[in-house]
Amino acid sequence: MNFSLASLVVETADLESEGTFWHGLLGGSITRTATHHFVQTDGLPVIVVQHAPDHTPPQWPDSSSQQMHFDLFTDDAASADARVTAAGGRRLRPTDDVDPAARQGFRVYASPAGHPFCVRSS
Repeated sequence: MNFSLASLVVETADLESEGTFWHGLLGGSITRTATHHFVQTDGLPVIVVQHAPDHTPPQWPDSSSQQMHFDLFTDDAASADARVTAAGGRRLRPTDDVDPAARQGFRVYASPAGHPFCVRSS
C-alpha cells in the first residue's frame, strides 16, 4: 500500500484573504466555493483553504499552540519579503539579527490567518 499527499488544508475565519494570500504567493490557479478555496500549482499538493468561523490563529513561537507549518524554498531570497507582504503576509521577526533561524537561512512569516511558515533559499 502506498500513500500520496493530495492536499494541505489551512483553516481560516477569513476565507477570501487567506485564499488570495496563498494564490498570490504560490501562483497557479484558484477555485472558490462558499466554504473552500483550492489553490493548485504545478508540482505541489493542492492548498485547500477551509472556512472555519471560530478559527483562532496559532501563537508563534508558543509551543502550546504550535501546529504543522510549511517550509517554502525560493531561488530569490532577496525578493521574498516583498512577495510575501504584497500577498498579505507578515514577517514574524523584524530583522535577521534577532532571529537565529534567519541567520541559518530561514525567515519566519505568517499568513493573514496567522499560520506560520518559513522561507529559505534553495
